[in-house]
Amino acid sequence: MRSQPGRPYPIALLTDFGYRDHYVGVMKGVIATIAPQAPLLDITHGIPPQSVMAGAIALRESWRYFPRRTVFLAVVDPGVGTARRAIAIETVAGCRLVGPDNGLLFPAAQAAGIARIVELTTPRYRLPQLSSTFHGRDLFAPAAAYLWKGTRLAALGRTIGKIAPLEMVAPELAKDELRGEVIYLDGYGNLVTNIDRASFSRFAARFSGRGLSVKIAAGASLPIRETYSEVPKGAPLATFGSFELLEVAVRDDSAARRFAAQPGMPVKVHVCR
Repeated sequence: MRSQPGRPYPIALLTDFGYRDHYVGVMKGVIATIAPQAPLLDITHGIPPQSVMAGAIALRESWRYFPRRTVFLAVVDPGVGTARRAIAIETVAGCRLVGPDNGLLFPAAQAAGIARIVELTTPRYRLPQLSSTFHGRDLFAPAAAYLWKGTRLAALGRTIGKIAPLEMVAPELAKDELRGEVIYLDGYGNLVTNIDRASFSRFAARFSGRGLSVKIAAGASLPIRETYSEVPKGAPLATFGSFELLEVAVRDDSAARRFAAQPGMPVKVHVCR
């Protein structure tokens, strides 16, 4: 079925292009030329430069809050111009995903259910000149626009069987601690870890009735709280954020700055002594 004016789903954009340069605006211009009636929504363009993991997490946590047939255009592409493929995905949930085949789309596609994948190879659905450094403009934006207009996924290129996975390190359950790591630093300086609520709950069940706390790097043990307001201003804490992942935060301040944190920094949940 072809999209008609007023169709209630948008094209949603997520990139690491930032807000200073012209890149996002040019992508939107390409889309507006091909599909001038397509609503454009920005998820974010503040993904840390070249952080495929951060972009993948943000996309995975965003897609389900948009209308069913939304086209997601995601570009975090440190391998632009290399042999990495450009792809589009139709999902069981109904949304479409367009972007590089570098793991960026994998968590969202896995959660939404992969129905079909194509490699973007059809010249008709890209710009005439393909830059080696700006596939967001020349390849991904046109593909997203044509999908929104109603072009069938199969028309964009050849069907492929699988996409590049993104390996998210799982938390490790040891005898008396749950070991994880920082995977994402958000704009407030909160440290998002790979410790999910289910893993935390299984660990906590082993020590029913005993208090748990969180230790990061060489820092002191941090209390686990439901809200930031449960600690004084300037105090560190651990809490589960909207990603349902354990986060280390500092009330009204930046945990990233306080702990000089970077992705990969160890985080441990342990029993209070």
